[in-house]
Amino acid sequence: MAYNFADLFEHTVDAVPDRVGLACEGEHRTLAQLEDAGNRLAHHLIANGVQPGDHVGIYGLNSIQWVEALLGVVKARAVPVNINFRYVADELRYLFDNADLVALFYDARFGHLVAEVRDELPLLKTMVRMDDGSGADDDGLGSVDLADALAANSAERDFGPRSDDDQVIIYTGGTTGMPKGVMWRSADIFFALAGGIDMITRQPVPDEFHHAQAAPGKAPMVMMNIPPLMHGAAFVGTVGQMFQGNTCVLLPKFDPYEVWRTIEREKVNTILIVGDAMGRPMIEALADMESKGEVPDLSSLFAVSSTAAIFSSTVKDQFLDRFPNLIVTDSVGATESGFNGTIIVTKGQVNRGGGPTVNPMNDTLVLDDDLKPVEPGSGVVGKMARSGNIPIGYYKDPKKTAETFVIAADGKRYAIPGDFAMVEEDGSISLMGRGSVCINTGGEKVYPEEVEQVLKGHPAVYDCLVVGVTDERWGQKVTAVVQPRDDMTVELDDLSAHAKKHLAGYKVPRVLHLVDAIQRSPSGKPDYPWAKKLAEAAG
Repeated sequence: MAYNFADLFEHTVDAVPDRVGLACEGEHRTLAQLEDAGNRLAHHLIANGVQPGDHVGIYGLNSIQWVEALLGVVKARAVPVNINFRYVADELRYLFDNADLVALFYDARFGHLVAEVRDELPLLKTMVRMDDGSGADDDGLGSVDLADALAANSAERDFGPRSDDDQVIIYTGGTTGMPKGVMWRSADIFFALAGGIDMITRQPVPDEFHHAQAAPGKAPMVMMNIPPLMHGAAFVGTVGQMFQGNTCVLLPKFDPYEVWRTIEREKVNTILIVGDAMGRPMIEALADMESKGEVPDLSSLFAVSSTAAIFSSTVKDQFLDRFPNLIVTDSVGATESGFNGTIIVTKGQVNRGGGPTVNPMNDTLVLDDDLKPVEPGSGVVGKMARSGNIPIGYYKDPKKTAETFVIAADGKRYAIPGDFAMVEEDGSISLMGRGSVCINTGGEKVYPEEVEQVLKGHPAVYDCLVVGVTDERWGQKVTAVVQPRDDMTVELDDLSAHAKKHLAGYKVPRVLHLVDAIQRSPSGKPDYPWAKKLAEAAG
């Protein structure tokens, strides 16, 4: 036995088989039903020649079938690979080839895109089409319907032993560049992100049976995972909840109104969101619903957790105004490092840097340019780093692996994704922003997230991104790309005056570009290349 995704899931199935593990659009699956489907799909993959260590892609919107496919892959000891459902053919061609996929589960609606690249991928032999209700037809691909694969294969759990070393690969586009596959050992990602370490006590579980043994004696928590499963934290968080015998609720795609209706219907206790990208439209949709007489029963909700993007003070306060007893947490992490720290938010709390100030995990610290720990209260800006349970590296990219996963002065190996941070006097860590998008204006560094945090406090700003645009005098000038609120206008002078109340002069935007909508990834991450290209073209 091992700290393996398949083993951990099976332990909990054996403990509480009739517990509801998954819900989506009113459909429910018990852990036993998910076990049955996972076993059948694993047998389908094995019968079609998929070997332990082979790479299998999952390409679809959030659904029960997505999770069943994941279970089938890990039960067969193959390596699951997440696919961004927004990719066009060229991006898919790159990812499928880079990942060396031998098999693919995909939503029927995306079959035409798979068909565009299929002939260029000689390794891709096995394809399973997931019925998504779209009615899309792709008979030319020679795929098998997921329902047929389930019906034709054994539900027996008759697999051999698995290993801590069985892998999960998470492709991440980050804020710049082509997507990169981050290779995680199953045991490492369990302890870094999937419930192996308690977020509050910072203590690891004593053994692989801990969650399963505790499950029968506690009522299941109902967690709603709102981000797309193709985002690493989302699918790892989903299986992590099932390891604990909890129920995970999914939405196919983000809809702020449907979030609240689903919370009422499924009696959701806690939700996972991606900062303002989800939090702002959600809280404003709720206000709109209630103003029109639709008042959902949200009494079951007691916690909101945000990760992976800015969760501004103004939006946090709106949640706490509406739900005074709500536990709101803000956390930081990265695909390359896992969970790095969290903080419980209080009303009126202002972020000190671009991102939150968090209490770090045991293996998280900030390293300076010499790869030495930054002293608390020194004011030195370094890079957030994590040791211990971290990834192996990037798939087929030794150069980037060597740049990101380094041996520091203390002899430990660290994951350093590039997030700038400071250590406060009390040992907490204030996140400043990603180094790859840091602006250099007149020799001064400006972290976009810090400026964005302030601009979002302006009443006419709905969303924004801040980038550096080439400038002959200063090298770069701070430029704001802003999505105004409906029926409101934003002027540069007014925005600058607001910013000067909170920021040093060199951080204040010199240029303003208005857009109908800020472009973000499905998981809510900012598309800085898009914003920079737009700003550079506009001059």
